[in-house]
Amino acid sequence: MSLKQIYTFGSYLKDKFGCKVYKVGINISGFTCPNIDGTVAKGGCTFCENDSFSASTDQVQELKGFHLNLDSKENPFLEKQLLQLEQQFQAISARQAKEYGAEKFLVYFQSFTNTYAPFETLKALYDKALTFPNVVGLSIGTRSDSITDETLEYLSELAREKEIWIEFGIQSIYDKTLDRINRGHDSANVKEWILKSKKAGLNVCGHLIFGLPDETQEMMLETAKQAYEWGIDSVKYHPLYVVKRTALANEYGRGEFTPITEELYLDTLIKAIEMKPANINVQRITAGIDDNSLIAPEWCRDKNEQVRHINAALKKIGLKY
Repeated sequence: MSLKQIYTFGSYLKDKFGCKVYKVGINISGFTCPNIDGTVAKGGCTFCENDSFSASTDQVQELKGFHLNLDSKENPFLEKQLLQLEQQFQAISARQAKEYGAEKFLVYFQSFTNTYAPFETLKALYDKALTFPNVVGLSIGTRSDSITDETLEYLSELAREKEIWIEFGIQSIYDKTLDRINRGHDSANVKEWILKSKKAGLNVCGHLIFGLPDETQEMMLETAKQAYEWGIDSVKYHPLYVVKRTALANEYGRGEFTPITEELYLDTLIKAIEMKPANINVQRITAGIDDNSLIAPEWCRDKNEQVRHINAALKKIGLKY
């Protein structure tokens, strides 16, 4: 039996640009999240390891403790951020070209909330990224409560000539779940900004987490169904795993949270893929971490093994990843 390849983001990009296009993940010092700095909530989402995030973004010593938000009046470190952007892009794109044959690139503003800064800072960073060699566009990871109409309008202008993606963490459509994980916004907010982004001509990727506290499989699949109906163009599927130094780790330690089993994740994932409209491409099919910060579940440690198990499950419905 010949297996049909799942429509992946890589396939989408190759069809559009006729060559291998890779995302270059960028991590800019000074960016944070309104759910960490206390603007909408405190402590971040329960699964977020804030200490590691802040440590990883303080690559430039002078920027230690400096964080932007939507109300920041000035940014004395913009030149350092622009240099950081350029250095990271050059190093990562060179490696991707050498190891994977990448020919063109999307600059992926990945860490933290990448529209959560004054417009002038965002414009400078986005514009700079688009000047790099063989860059065809941007992908911007953010939260739906952290983007302004001004930024959306500017991205809409860029999208007339460039490949512009915006990535929203949907996670769940159930507000009781979003409250439980201390998300800091409701599901209506995500829907509103996905619809606005689509109307503005942007490509939208939605992040979904399976295995959130107290969610049944029916709830997980309803989240996927509604996210598809909102018009997302791409999807990332994640299982929820527990890492050290998080509120979720404390809940797990008290016996208040049980991680999703691999069997349930596989079954939910397959069902979500089966109901997915053909035009929505897949950017990620699972997630995990192989270091001593992982507490549970153990099956999230080895991503290669996860993908093997996923492909075995997909094979039963005539698909492969």
